[in-house]
Amino acid sequence: MKRITVSLVITLLLATAVLAQQFPDIRTAGMDLLGALNGDMAKFERGMSALDALLVKNPNDPNVKVLHGNGVFARSGQAAQKGDMQNAMKLWQASMEEMAQAVEMAPDNIFVRARRAVVLISASRSGGMPPAMAKPLIQTAVQDFEKVLEIREKEQTLSQRSMHQRGELLTGIADGWNRLGNPDKARTYFERITRDLKGTIYEQRANAWLENKAEAKAVDYFACSGCHVE
Repeated sequence: MKRITVSLVITLLLATAVLAQQFPDIRTAGMDLLGALNGDMAKFERGMSALDALLVKNPNDPNVKVLHGNGVFARSGQAAQKGDMQNAMKLWQASMEEMAQAVEMAPDNIFVRARRAVVLISASRSGGMPPAMAKPLIQTAVQDFEKVLEIREKEQTLSQRSMHQRGELLTGIADGWNRLGNPDKARTYFERITRDLKGTIYEQRANAWLENKAEAKAVDYFACSGCHVE
């Protein structure tokens, strides 16, 4: 838990800000969460306060709830950095529950599913996380990513997404299945990446795994190189 540090906070908050652009009511709050990137915690807390206010107005808005859960997760990482493990675990549990509630409210909402998946798969790639703690995060992230993929394919909108979006989605599933001990399922997705994303970093990484290269065995090898946009 203590190794879930700034890099993870950056990953989830950068993704949060970009995703929030799809929802004008929470865009400003999402951008304020980026204050954590440069240590401007006053800005970060302003964003969280805005999300708190939005939840008071509409406690059943799954988009706001999952975004707020992301912010609580970031607070958990910050507490862990300071060595306050008791508070870190309390915030961790609260964030998990809040994101789960958002998914229960809107199980077919791509924004909600992707937001939770991004956070959990990123957390699971933290080198210091015990396998027993990482496994349920990976399981949930894979379920969320596969739901996003299912919806995109049903709507025939997957091809309209950017290379980055498709690459992170398919890689998240492939990497997740591999770390869950199901290399056959992982291979299916890695091979798909080599077909669908030729000439990209995702093809390179997929080939590294398919060729059993040492670097592909590192827990953070498939970490997101940018930000999610769903």
